[in-house]
Amino acid sequence: MTAMDDAIVERIHGSGRRIALAITGGGSGVIARLLRVPGGSRTLVEAVVPYTADALVDFLGHAPEQACSVETAVAMARRALASAERRSERNAAVVGVGVTASLATDRPKRGAHRCHIAVTDGGVIDAVSITLDKGARDRAGEEDLVARATLLVLAAACGVQAAGVDSLLGPNDRASIASVSDPVAALLAGAVERLTVRPDGQLQTAAPVPRGVLAGSFNPLHAGHLELARIASEIVGEPVAFELSVTNADKPPLRASDVRRRLEQFDGLGTVELTRAPTFREKARVLPGVTFVVGVDTAERIVEPRYYDGTAAGVVAALSDIGGRGCRFLVAGRVDGRGRFVTLRDVAVPQPVAHLFDQIPEARFRCDVSSTGLRSAR
Repeated sequence: MTAMDDAIVERIHGSGRRIALAITGGGSGVIARLLRVPGGSRTLVEAVVPYTADALVDFLGHAPEQACSVETAVAMARRALASAERRSERNAAVVGVGVTASLATDRPKRGAHRCHIAVTDGGVIDAVSITLDKGARDRAGEEDLVARATLLVLAAACGVQAAGVDSLLGPNDRASIASVSDPVAALLAGAVERLTVRPDGQLQTAAPVPRGVLAGSFNPLHAGHLELARIASEIVGEPVAFELSVTNADKPPLRASDVRRRLEQFDGLGTVELTRAPTFREKARVLPGVTFVVGVDTAERIVEPRYYDGTAAGVVAALSDIGGRGCRFLVAGRVDGRGRFVTLRDVAVPQPVAHLFDQIPEARFRCDVSSTGLRSAR
């Protein structure tokens, strides 16, 4: 480690960023570089090295098509960012770093020696790919280069002036840099209106519309949500996804960090449709043909005139539009504050649109746990 590296690390520690790193295949020396300079405890939130194939699968939540790829580095950076956000104060400036490498080893290797470094602050993802001159360095030399390159990429993300990665390369090494918008940030900015998040964390912007969705805020997700989705899937005849709108008719919009925290709850459990649709009329436009699975308290809000110009006619017009897009509602009951089980029969659904609502029988689903109650008990 050089004095110049020490100076860069010192400025990173002074940048006010909270950093999480995830590194596999090579380059872990950057962790020691960050920690040998005083100030690491206020900067480095977490550093993980999921080195074996199964450890990487556990970290990502899915098996990557290729361990050493820019896609895997980006997925690791997004996971690291979510970890940094979860372990930092609400308004902290956080950075997630993902590094994956395939370097010289003690056995013959046919492929190129290379690394991919991705860094994100939740808005833009910068990815640096380096192909090394095979045979020009031993393992220690390649490890050192990847660690130093990671440090320079991290410095740039922290607003620290430093040399570019090209300054580390030999005449036969190659590097490329790409920047892409984070999909969640793009949704929040309105660049896309729907983002599908698979159980393994992979993101899609043009996935097929599911047959049914369980809409909610999931703050937090609990066993009742999962059981309701299971029962609704049996009724609908296809798997029911979860729908989370980043905008809400009654609450402030979610921040990117809030969205990522809530999505983490669904790892391995189900598909989530992220939307910008605060009302069911807008949800029906984004997700045509869907059966919306809702609790009876949500059903009560769906037919409240205050959401539709304050008139009963407005309610009927909006729900007729929803029905015209092939959507309908499957309603689950709940226990109210007096211990009474409230069902669809207790909801004043206008007769012209009553055919759009069906009740899930209490014998098939009843759960007395609520997200509100769980938050109050924290």
